[in-house]
Amino acid sequence: MAEALLWGTLAFALALTLGRPLLRWLRAHHIGKSIRLDGPSSHQSKIGTPTMGGLMILAPVIAVTLLTNVVGRYSILVPLGVMVAFGFLGAYDDLRGIHDRLGVGMLARFKFPWQLAIGAGAAIALRFVLDLGGMAVPTFPREFDISWLYLPIAGFLVVGFANAVNLTDGLDGLAGGTSAIAYIAYGVIAFLQGQVYLSTFCFTVTGAIMAFLWFNAHPAELFMGDVGSLALGGTLATVALMTEQWLLLVIVGGVFVAETLSVILQVAYFRWTHGKRLFKMAPLHHHFELLGWSETQTVQRFWIISILCAMVGIALALW
Repeated sequence: MAEALLWGTLAFALALTLGRPLLRWLRAHHIGKSIRLDGPSSHQSKIGTPTMGGLMILAPVIAVTLLTNVVGRYSILVPLGVMVAFGFLGAYDDLRGIHDRLGVGMLARFKFPWQLAIGAGAAIALRFVLDLGGMAVPTFPREFDISWLYLPIAGFLVVGFANAVNLTDGLDGLAGGTSAIAYIAYGVIAFLQGQVYLSTFCFTVTGAIMAFLWFNAHPAELFMGDVGSLALGGTLATVALMTEQWLLLVIVGGVFVAETLSVILQVAYFRWTHGKRLFKMAPLHHHFELLGWSETQTVQRFWIISILCAMVGIALALW
């Protein structure tokens, strides 16, 4: 654990050092965020805020992991590879969306097949390279081998959580804070399993996220962008699959699940009722904003929920 915490601190220092030069470079090249025109009116002041801040998370994580956590532990290349793959996809999406007035970027019909390909690659690597295929269930002393079902489940989780964190990335500090909490939870779970290398990776990611939050705290100077949110979500699912405590993702990542479900339910209800809305706006964080919560209140309360979810998840992993 001492090693994991120290490398996490190093990742924080590297990312924090990278932050200001990256911010200047993004401003110089006018890489700013487009804001949904149908979103809360208070968000219109954020138009032009530099995006692609996820680069200051990914670069230190990749550097620290390759320098300190790979030799003799090559399995860590799987989550690292997922992070890099989603990072490239997210970066391309961000660059496409810079000059888009609606901030859409890549259309879903083009982006989703690439996400499926990354998810499938991750599932194959986990199953056939790392020889994983188990499912840990709280209160049961042994893991269950789910055989061929592991492949579609693993792929679904990787793609699903990549998009879930992406949907959560809508308020200053929200996606970063909740992601850091989830990585800490799985870092603890991995450490308790004796997977020190995986625990170190989780705390390395956490340290880099903390540095990003230095610039992303309200009012944000820098946004994460898809380069960060897709990478963090897909990698979180990969880490959970490596611990075989992936059932707990629904709890540890409770905020991400709730945000995603709010979008699914909103769309389904809108179509079913021919125009009525279940929430004032989806994803869920916008609903609470329109109820009168300030952005800071919404983020901090979601952080509190995330901490409680992480505590329950770790407790169930120990049960």
